[in-house]
Amino acid sequence: MVKDNNNIDSTVLKSIVDQLKDLPGALLPILHAIQSEAGYIPDDSVPIIATALNLSRAEVHGVISFYHDFKTVPTGAHRVQICRAEACQSMGSRQLEAHAKRALAVEFGDTTADGRITLEAVYCLGNCACSPSVRIDDSIHGRVDQSGFDQLIADIEGGEG
Repeated sequence: MVKDNNNIDSTVLKSIVDQLKDLPGALLPILHAIQSEAGYIPDDSVPIIATALNLSRAEVHGVISFYHDFKTVPTGAHRVQICRAEACQSMGSRQLEAHAKRALAVEFGDTTADGRITLEAVYCLGNCACSPSVRIDDSIHGRVDQSGFDQLIADIEGGEG
């Protein structure tokens, strides 16, 4: 994976587009593949995608901006999402959110100064029975309190990546 502040290599980008452009509904698979490779959708990929799929740049931008999971700027090496749905709020996610912002010294949508963690709000992780819930990368954690959050962050910082 090429997750840093540099754009995805144009050869890799063109390879992704060429491999997927003939799929039905190819735009979403292409965007997901580019984001998986680069960590975000670089601006310079839009004209290449638009040309390959015979779409306007505006149509490609419209899809990218519609789906909240698509990022147009590099994110941290790890994405930490705190659920803000009603079930989690009723079990303390607002307090957890405030703690996370203080502990990481960021707001939602921001990345820590060292580039390791991007903090995001999410509206339902489907783990309501174990509220409040947090997703770190692809792992969902339930019944997370402030000390549990601190431990999850310590685990990230102690591990690779």
